[in-house]
Amino acid sequence: MTQTSTKTVHPGTSVTPSGLCYKQQGVGPDVLLIAGLSDPIESWTAQLDGLSDRYRLVAFDNRGAGRSPRIPDTYSVAAMADDAAEVLRASNVGAAHVAGFSGGSAIAQELALRHPELVRSLVLVSTWARSDAYVRTMTDTWRWMAEAAPSEQAMLEAFFLWIYSPRAHEDGLVAEFIEDTLAFPHPQSGEDFQRQLDAFMTHDTFDRLPRIAVPTLVVAGEIDVAAPPRFGRIVAERIPGARFEVLAGEAHQPFQESPTDFNDRVDAFWRGLDESTDGSHP
Repeated sequence: MTQTSTKTVHPGTSVTPSGLCYKQQGVGPDVLLIAGLSDPIESWTAQLDGLSDRYRLVAFDNRGAGRSPRIPDTYSVAAMADDAAEVLRASNVGAAHVAGFSGGSAIAQELALRHPELVRSLVLVSTWARSDAYVRTMTDTWRWMAEAAPSEQAMLEAFFLWIYSPRAHEDGLVAEFIEDTLAFPHPQSGEDFQRQLDAFMTHDTFDRLPRIAVPTLVVAGEIDVAAPPRFGRIVAERIPGARFEVLAGEAHQPFQESPTDFNDRVDAFWRGLDESTDGSHP
């Protein structure tokens, strides 16, 4: 759940009938990448660049983020899952491996429940089944930070304490992410930040997760304070046959902080599935 690095503004984007902006890149089995709170397509740069020699990847801006418009109805995870389905259909993808991060992992869960024919497998990163008192208090803090911070930079400096590891703060990576975010030409409005956050905080699939029937990998960062590993463990226990992996020393966004390791893990997961089905859809 974060407004995050925007190092590369990718050209060649397309739009769905409702105006959602997406980018398709690479050759191979289809993969859909679903971003978290505020994140644009560019948050997946390391995956778009690092996996496109093996996969045809689609990344998109959720409603009210990046280049995608504010769609004039209730912001809900279910509606955003329908958006993801629209992106898949607009990009001529029949079914895809789906990877969702944080709020995007909530969307991915709903996509698998609402549109199972479009999902070959799930990778759920920094995920949860339902919020608790800790998370609700944490996100309430984010709300007043967004309203009271003296500048956007000050807001990001405080917000990213929940998001990135001490290592990333120490080695300058967080400072780089802040610089990139401030330079991004399509910033999210405060209202859309709140609307997305409201949707993610009301996410609740706890009772429905056993209905997910696709192979699932749940990934948690060992030191993630925004979505602690205990949340991911619950999700993995509720989805039949799901694998659960905790990444040592990682925080909320391992796919950005340690992209090579992350890419290798999801590649191994997807390759194993494709080999076991000889390239056909399960």
